[in-house]
Amino acid sequence: MMTQKQINRYTIIKKTLEGSMTVAEAAESLGLSARQIIRLRNGVRDNDVGALIHKNQGRKPAHAINDELKKQIVKLKREKYKDTNFMHFRELLQEHEQITISYTALAMLLKEAGEESPKKRRRYKPHRRRTRKPQEGLLIQMDATPYTWFNDGKRYALHGAIDDATSKIVGLYITKNECLHGYFETTRQIIEGFGVPVSIYTDRHAIFLSTKAGKLTIEEQLQGKVCNYTQFGRAMKELGVTLIAARSPQAKGRVERL
Repeated sequence: MMTQKQINRYTIIKKTLEGSMTVAEAAESLGLSARQIIRLRNGVRDNDVGALIHKNQGRKPAHAINDELKKQIVKLKREKYKDTNFMHFRELLQEHEQITISYTALAMLLKEAGEESPKKRRRYKPHRRRTRKPQEGLLIQMDATPYTWFNDGKRYALHGAIDDATSKIVGLYITKNECLHGYFETTRQIIEGFGVPVSIYTDRHAIFLSTKAGKLTIEEQLQGKVCNYTQFGRAMKELGVTLIAARSPQAKGRVERL
């Protein structure tokens, strides 16, 4: 029985034999080379549909695992080696049962039989909240949130800043998209209303951190190569503000909740 793909291929190859389609057009349509199309065309001319059906179609592969061996492997897993994971079980089969099988084939066989590979349980590590800074102005958390603030179906980005020590909102500015202008205006509000902060905690957006940051090789670092500052980063450097890039949203939870 032919698959839909084989039927489509047969139809196009037949068109090249009838002269209603060129070899180049058939090659482009099927995503094959002109040489492959010519080979298929010659095959269809000589053997018709049979040229497109693989000779092994419907046959069981010569190297396939027989049903008896499959049953034996599943039984060994369930009874004798029930607490082992798939990798260890494969090693035990080879060492003690003289059964050699690839890991992929073994895993597929066992999963089809409803078996799962036991996984080592990691010790639960409770999340520890970072202690607030002891003094206002030491750390400002900053982020932006896109949302349909005006219920008009349009999304706008509200840039916000919150003081880590007091949870006081120290800056808010809304723009159409999260952008440098929005963060500059939020920072202006911080500085004019509360003074220059010691540090600002942000995400790893390209506004704050170069896209090449963290990608320098050890050799490049030893050669003294560094990533250029972004416009925002350069401005903070001139103000003496340290930029800290968080590696997860949870790290700057106060502004995320805000």
